[in-house]
Amino acid sequence: MLTILGFAMIATFLVLIMLKKMSPIAALVLIPALFCVFAGKGAHLGDYVIDGVGKLAPTAAMLMFAIVYFGVMIDVGLFDPIVRGILRFCKADPMRVVVGTAVLAAIVSLDGDGSTTFMITVSAMYPLYKRLGLSLVVMTGVAATANGVMNTLPWGGPTARAATALKLDAGDIFVPMIPALAMGLVCVFVLAYVLGVKERRRVGLLVMPEDDAATATGTATVLEHAPETESALVAAGTGTSAAGPAAPAGPAGTPATATGGSELAGPAGAAASEDGFQGLDPHRATLRPRLYWFNAGITIALLTAMIMELLPIPVLFLLGAALALTVNFPHMPDQKARIAAHADNVLNVAGMVFAAAVFTGVLSGTGMVKHMADWLVGAIPEGMGPHMALVTGLLSLPLTYFMSNDGFYFGVLPVLAEAGAAHGVSPLEIARASLVGQALHMSSPLVPAVYVLVGMAKVEFGDHTRFTVKWAALTSLVVLAAGMLFGII
Repeated sequence: MLTILGFAMIATFLVLIMLKKMSPIAALVLIPALFCVFAGKGAHLGDYVIDGVGKLAPTAAMLMFAIVYFGVMIDVGLFDPIVRGILRFCKADPMRVVVGTAVLAAIVSLDGDGSTTFMITVSAMYPLYKRLGLSLVVMTGVAATANGVMNTLPWGGPTARAATALKLDAGDIFVPMIPALAMGLVCVFVLAYVLGVKERRRVGLLVMPEDDAATATGTATVLEHAPETESALVAAGTGTSAAGPAAPAGPAGTPATATGGSELAGPAGAAASEDGFQGLDPHRATLRPRLYWFNAGITIALLTAMIMELLPIPVLFLLGAALALTVNFPHMPDQKARIAAHADNVLNVAGMVFAAAVFTGVLSGTGMVKHMADWLVGAIPEGMGPHMALVTGLLSLPLTYFMSNDGFYFGVLPVLAEAGAAHGVSPLEIARASLVGQALHMSSPLVPAVYVLVGMAKVEFGDHTRFTVKWAALTSLVVLAAGMLFGII
């Protein structure tokens, strides 16, 4: 009976989430509460929830303060010189532009928010692609795949969800995976180089006007159109606007008109370029140029301490966020304004984690997970049991693409972990294997950020999908192969 109820609860959760009939937070709370009553254990619901909240509080704290920390770093201009440097590096060489797109997306992905990554990357690179006549699906594909690999950072979402679902420490999952994820990132850079060379052969190499590379952050150089620019754009299928939600409006609440007629607004502190596009305002009030090296130093120290596990990750980000706010914004009203600017992201993520306490608590406390795992173990051929980590890694590609991360990590992963444990495979190995599909997941139609990406780039979602899926799947398989080669999975 518990086996049937467990699968029914997961199926109900997945269907409602995928059909967008309920928000993830509401579904994570109400559905398990209802099924807990169906299982005849409604009187213990409070115990399950309190136990889950206590175990998940460190993960919620890590996500909250990581979002605040990297949000402040973007506000004060830590990444601005990186954007300018990449634009100078790119010049008018299509190969450099594509590689620069991958590097920029990977770096900005450190903030853990896909929407922010895509807004900054597209704002910086879109005018270069447009002027050089490069295929915009190349830009969206490379950016999405790079962000997918970097999205496995502990504060990015998937690792935190895996840690939450299996009640593990996010650092224990992520740190050993670094070599495999690094190979995935290398794969993205190699892919960007190959695609860039193809684009160079297609459109040729143009000359950058003198000193035009030294433009303001987020604003690309204005080049003369290559003769083949217009036909190249049409051939690439990038001349129409993509369906999907526009990027969030800036502080003023006034959208800027992008080329092609769509009204899109950039991130906070954005300024319109001469193409009508959005970039980070080089004169925004939150910049702290005199504190640049201080901010760079504490960021490097923070990431180093995290990798070396000097302190628990939640404690590191709590200290880092407090220090960054105090030094960069010593006046209380300014600190409150910065916290308020990032409050939406903080509330959404932290709320999701605490809501997950209900789902995972009921799934474990009622014994549903154990009964489902027993059934699953019986269904898996005996020879595959010891290879459950490999099975999990392979399943993560289609499952994280066709369902949300919430559905996979909170609904499916606990079952796979229990099945693996029956064959001697540790939950840590299962958790690490579950991350390999993220490169593909970031192009899933269930990811809201991807609509920001294709919308700002004027790319049809179908075009983006057809181009990106094969390369993103290859990148995921490289991560899986590297994890097995290094003995991580």
